Amino acid sequence: MTKPGEPYKPSRQDRLRPAEYVGGAAIAAIFVGAVALMATRDWTIALIGLGGVFIVVLVVLALLQMAIKPDASEQAEISERGPDEHTEDRPGLH
Repeated sequence: MTKPGEPYKPSRQDRLRPAEYVGGAAIAAIFVGAVALMATRDWTIALIGLGGVFIVVLVVLALLQMAIKPDASEQAEISERGPDEHTEDRPGLH
């Protein structure tokens, strides 16, 4: 937790999280592209499948991440207030 006046420095895990999503989407896209290339022997269809799957998987992962509700400690980091202060004004967040 940062003190007032100090800039927020994300952890290494927080900095690498976007790379994990892009990497996962890339792996799924390469798999689909390879299967399409082996099945059709047409580079155009393989590249269209690769690009389409990359975009769809990346969007789905981003939407799933946005659906996860942050817990009290993450919410406190977002608002830069302590977790006790944050949960007192909203009784639904125990």
